[in-house]
Amino acid sequence: MKLERLVAALDPVDVHGNAAVEIRDLAYDARAATPGSLFFAVPGMRVDGHDFAPDAVANGAAALVVERTLDLHVPQILVRDSRASMAVAADEFFEHPTQELEVAGVTGTSGKTTTTFLLFAILAAAGRRPGLIGTVEARIGGERRAVQRTTPEAIDLQRLFREMLDGGDRSCVMEASSHASELRRLDRTRFRTLVFTNLSQDHLDLHGDMESYFQAKRRLFFTEPQPIAIVNVGDEYGRRLAEELPDAVTFSYDGDAGKLDGIDLKLRGRFNVENALAALLSARALGVDDEAITRGIESVRGVPGRFEAVDEGQPFQVIVDYAHKPGALENVLRAARDLAGDHKVICVLGAGGDRDRGKRPVMGRIATELADVTIVTSDNPRSEDPEQIITEIVVGTVGHVEVEIDRATAIARAIELAGDGDVVLIAGKGAEQGQEYADRTIPFDDREAARDVLAAR
Repeated sequence: MKLERLVAALDPVDVHGNAAVEIRDLAYDARAATPGSLFFAVPGMRVDGHDFAPDAVANGAAALVVERTLDLHVPQILVRDSRASMAVAADEFFEHPTQELEVAGVTGTSGKTTTTFLLFAILAAAGRRPGLIGTVEARIGGERRAVQRTTPEAIDLQRLFREMLDGGDRSCVMEASSHASELRRLDRTRFRTLVFTNLSQDHLDLHGDMESYFQAKRRLFFTEPQPIAIVNVGDEYGRRLAEELPDAVTFSYDGDAGKLDGIDLKLRGRFNVENALAALLSARALGVDDEAITRGIESVRGVPGRFEAVDEGQPFQVIVDYAHKPGALENVLRAARDLAGDHKVICVLGAGGDRDRGKRPVMGRIATELADVTIVTSDNPRSEDPEQIITEIVVGTVGHVEVEIDRATAIARAIELAGDGDVVLIAGKGAEQGQEYADRTIPFDDREAARDVLAAR
C-alpha cells in the first residue's frame, strides 16, 4: 500500500518527504519493524517511541508517524496523536475488516471473560463461525493463540480481525477493556453489539478515579456506527449508562433471571446468571434463534480460571478464580458461601504490584467479612515489595488473618485447614501460568499448586 493512501486517512498536520513510498507493514515496537514498514513513534508512560525511531529505521522502516519531526532521512507524517493514529492507519491498511466481520464486544469490570465464552459458544452453535479475543486466549480461524493483554494494541487488533476473515471466521466475540478504550486501541472497531456487565473499583492507577474509569467504558457505546447496547441495570453504573441510551436492551438478575428457565446453566453463582443473560440478549440482538442460544449456553461447562473447580476426589471444594478487584472478590466469596452452607469458607488472596493500590485494603476487608479464614499472600508483585503489598491488604482487614508470603505454601495451608464440606477459594490469578516479578516471570498456576497438595494429601 502506498504511504499516500495512509496519509489521506490520517489527515496529518504535515508530511515531510516522499509519500509515494510503498508500505508493507505497520509497527509500534522498533524491534518488530521490518523492511518497508511504517513505524509509529508513540509516547508512553515509561518510554517514548520517538527515542527508538532510529532503531526502527535501522531495521528497515520506510517511514515514520511522529508527534515531532526527527533528524532521520525517511518520510515522516506529523500528527497530533501517534497512538490514536495507529487505529486509523491499521483500519485502512487491513482494509476495514470490521465492516465485514460481525463484532460482539463485552466491557465492564467483571464478567467479561465468562460472557465472551458463553457468547462464543452460542455463535458457534448458530453456525456464525466466531473468533475470540480475550484475557485467556484468542481463537483465530479455529486456532488457539496465547495472548499478552486483554485487548491488543490497535495494529495487532486490526491485524487479528483481518486474519479472522482470511481464516474463515465470520464473527468475533471480544473483551473490550478500559485500558484499550483510554489508549485508543478500539478506535475504528465497529461493534454490532456491546455488553456492559458492571463497574467496580479497579484500574484507578490508570484512570485516577471511578468517574474517569466509567467514562472510559461509556465512550465505547457512543462510537459510529453505534452498537446495540446490552446493559446490566442491576449495576448502578449500568443504570446511568442506560439512561443515556434509550434504545439499550437492559437486564438485571432480579428482573430477568427467568429468561434462563429451561436452560441448563452449568456455571455456578449469581454473577454467572448475569453473564448468561448478557450473552443471551446479545445473541438475540444479533438475530440468533433461541434453540442455538440454549445449545450454546448448555455447552459451556466451565471457563478457565473463572470459579473453576479443582477436584482430586477430596471431601471439600477448591475453587480458583481470577477475582483481583473488590467487586469480583465479593461476588465469588458470596457464591462460595452459598456452596459452603454451614461449613467454612477459606480464602487465599493477594494483590498485584504496580497496580491500583487503593483496592488493597478494600479487598482485605471484604475477604475477612465474607470468609471464615483469610490467608493473605503474594500475587504478581512485579516491581513492588511483596511484604509491603501484603501489609496494605492487611490494613483493611476486620478480623484475624494469616500471612504467608509464599503463594504455594499459602495454598497448601488453606487446603490443610479444610474439612468436609468446606470451600477453599484461591483468588487473584485464575488461569495465569506465571508469577510476575520485576526481572522475571516464574512458572506458577494456582490450579496445579492446589492439585499437587491434594494429590499428596
